[in-house]
Amino acid sequence: MGSYVVAVTDYGFPDLKQEEEVLLPLGFQFATGRCTTAEQVIQLAGEADAILTERAPITKEVIEQLHNCKIIVRYGVGVDNVDVEAAKARHIPVVNVPDYGTGEVADHAMTLLLSSVRKIPQVVSQVRRGVWQTTPQRPIFGFQGTTLGIAGFGHIGRDVAKRAQSFGIRTIAYDPYVQDDVFRERGTERVDWDTLLQASDFISVHLPLTDATKHIFDENAFARMKPTAYLINTSRGAAVKTQSLIEALQSSRIAGAALDVLEHQPVAPDSPLLALDNCLITSHCAWYSESSLGRLQRHAALEIKRLFSGERPKHIVNGVEVGV
Repeated sequence: MGSYVVAVTDYGFPDLKQEEEVLLPLGFQFATGRCTTAEQVIQLAGEADAILTERAPITKEVIEQLHNCKIIVRYGVGVDNVDVEAAKARHIPVVNVPDYGTGEVADHAMTLLLSSVRKIPQVVSQVRRGVWQTTPQRPIFGFQGTTLGIAGFGHIGRDVAKRAQSFGIRTIAYDPYVQDDVFRERGTERVDWDTLLQASDFISVHLPLTDATKHIFDENAFARMKPTAYLINTSRGAAVKTQSLIEALQSSRIAGAALDVLEHQPVAPDSPLLALDNCLITSHCAWYSESSLGRLQRHAALEIKRLFSGERPKHIVNGVEVGV
């Protein structure tokens, strides 16, 4: 058994019991911090054998000062806070945890969709003010015969399709990287980008953040959507250009939006989005349930265990091949 150090740069969990259960038997010691700057990460993790990180900046500067690091694991799917190319140059695998909250995010996306279209927050607010109407907030439309467009047809997008179909909603999807048979198996029509925008009554966003997807929902995209359409985003905030969305909502260019992620987080108290009745915002919590929280922590630690047990981590994102 070796003697290793895992640096946990930052975390929002109640404790690290899941990680300790996996890694203490391998001889790991824990160095924990609440790092928000590169300098703090270097001080904490400079001599560490492995890094677990949530939001701390793992920049090129940081990576060049890692003397013993064999693996960097990001709590979650996105690795926006890690310079993956700098890590690759140092032959350090960057690993994410994509499989901990798929069902939760799909559930949340559908919850936002249902709540927005049925105008649940507005009706609840109305009732609390003493207004009782059996046909409130007109018009409210049903779901039978409508079309959900899914932008990004990975595991979460596919789970959203399954949930939507149970409401009688037709599903179409855009994803240039997924094979045709996956669309067929999920009963979802493959469409191009323009068709997704123009044919959808609702669009649910499940895209990674890349140069190609940043601000993919901008004024041009909103101009091609139906004026009765709703936008749901539980993936990456920067996929939506905030000012363009504000203008589209204020001008009724689209009917509404429901967002769990924003381009800039947390939302500013004076954001125009908060003043709009046709915009529903939750606090980047789509991933969360008590079950998914435990899976996230445990699965992240297991990736380190695999590497230090001579196995290949499951979810390497920067192409560095290690282990058996």
